[in-house]
Amino acid sequence: MPLQDHMQLISVDDHVIEPKTLWTDRLPKKYHEAGPRIIEKNMSESTGDEGLSKALIAASRNGKEGEAPEAPRLAEVWSYEGRIYPNIGLNAVAGKKPQEYGMEPTRYSDMLPGCYDIKARIADMDIDGVQAAMCFPSFPRFSGTAFLEHEDPELALLCVQAWNDFILDEWAAYAPGRIIPMIMLPLWDPQAAAKEIYRCAAKGARAITFPENTVSLGLPSFYTDHWDPVFRAAEETQMPLCMHFGSSGKPPITSPEAPMAVMIALFGTNSMDATADLLFSPVFYKFPNLKVALSEGGIGWMPYLLERIDLTWERHRWYQNVNKEVRPSDLFRDHIYGCYIDDFEGIARRHKIGVDNILWECDYPHSDSNWPNSREYAAKLLVDVPDDEAQKIVELNARKLYNFPRV
Repeated sequence: MPLQDHMQLISVDDHVIEPKTLWTDRLPKKYHEAGPRIIEKNMSESTGDEGLSKALIAASRNGKEGEAPEAPRLAEVWSYEGRIYPNIGLNAVAGKKPQEYGMEPTRYSDMLPGCYDIKARIADMDIDGVQAAMCFPSFPRFSGTAFLEHEDPELALLCVQAWNDFILDEWAAYAPGRIIPMIMLPLWDPQAAAKEIYRCAAKGARAITFPENTVSLGLPSFYTDHWDPVFRAAEETQMPLCMHFGSSGKPPITSPEAPMAVMIALFGTNSMDATADLLFSPVFYKFPNLKVALSEGGIGWMPYLLERIDLTWERHRWYQNVNKEVRPSDLFRDHIYGCYIDDFEGIARRHKIGVDNILWECDYPHSDSNWPNSREYAAKLLVDVPDDEAQKIVELNARKLYNFPRV
């Protein structure tokens, strides 16, 4: 049966493709050349940049198979401090058939306008039956880690603040009640990151994107006190940390020869790693009101992992530096939320996870999205779920977690 009309779908994981002038509109003029900006580049030329994949080069050619290729089409790429970041669209293929998928769009004209234009985005959400959405970054990567690569820390901080101001003052402000405002942090400086949390909370921010594994980024782990200023600020402002799989920059590659399909299929293991790490770390004991959402991590694996973690805790806690009083699965239900797109197994085992710990997501405009049929697909997954539980999953849990009431 369809979802009841009174149930409003809230996607806790969508993505914004940054408008071309996001940074040039907001950075001081002296930084316009070094700051993020869109340039055109012939992707068939050798650049020496390992980020320019063969697939992207092929996508920039418009000749048909068996025919002499036409002149390569110029691709639009991001330039930041002279470095090239070619994946402007980050798999922005919403509305296309799977047979039409490629690695990435190379020009804004290849995407739906809703990827980068808020007016068009709201229209696409209306088509899809989605009331509200939270949007992760694209060019800066899911948790803003592109700015970790900075040469000029002052510019990098201004870039982070510019993205946050765009989300708060333009993207979310355009249609109150339709966008949950998420911010990114200057991850290289925990004190500056905490300051940015307080600044943005005062402007209405509701969530923080944060890596699911900091060590792989060359940063200290959750077991140290390095992140205490960030976690304290997040707790005090009641903003959950949203850990999108892949935000650590550590894809689950099994071998050099494995196709990308292996990595895509295994990406949920990033969220499994984060869950085990957090539950055995001191984070939730030091910050008992901190919340974490595992964005796009799926939920079907959660009952098994929680069972395994509890068993490990029961047998091995006595000789290890872990908390010996609180069962990890109980800690999980107080602090961690799973986010799913299509997960029949997870929905079937929702009571093993905790109905209050499950959030729905659309993933527009990525290839996992069911746009423009998200509401129908969500109803298909929830067809055997009682209405009160279904509404928690698609709406009420998100409103509570992100302090985002109906307007």
